[in-house]
Amino acid sequence: MVAHALDEQDRAILRLLQVDAARPQREIAEAVHLSAPAVQRRIARMERDGVIRRTVAIVDPVAVGLPITVLVEVTLTNDRSATVSAVKRFFRDAPEVQQCYCVTGTAGFILVLLVPSMEDYETRTARLFADNEMVRSYRTIVVLDRVKVTSSLPL
Repeated sequence: MVAHALDEQDRAILRLLQVDAARPQREIAEAVHLSAPAVQRRIARMERDGVIRRTVAIVDPVAVGLPITVLVEVTLTNDRSATVSAVKRFFRDAPEVQQCYCVTGTAGFILVLLVPSMEDYETRTARLFADNEMVRSYRTIVVLDRVKVTSSLPL
């Protein structure tokens, strides 16, 4: 995706939406010194252009029974493009994988999983990693404290 030309008012709108996307557009308009229709047009343009990809609720994982965050470094059996593409699809479609990053270095991928228990994680490792012919090895890192988790960008 190409970076879009955003003016300071667009960025101000985005900062406010990142804090509370349900905030009424009239309040946003007052804060950025524009009319509500102007804010509505800018938001619609940013949605159309893909700057705003979607509007979601941020759910507390502990509140929904997923208190354990696990980071997993995954090393593939090979780095061929067909293997990498297949692994991307596999991890993208795995509901237990919250985040997946294809990275440089010895690990081909870094995954973030949220699980209810270590027993549950152990069960999932068989399907995701141990029995996956595309995975050479994996290393698990259990998060002790989610010190900072945000989806907000520094605008």
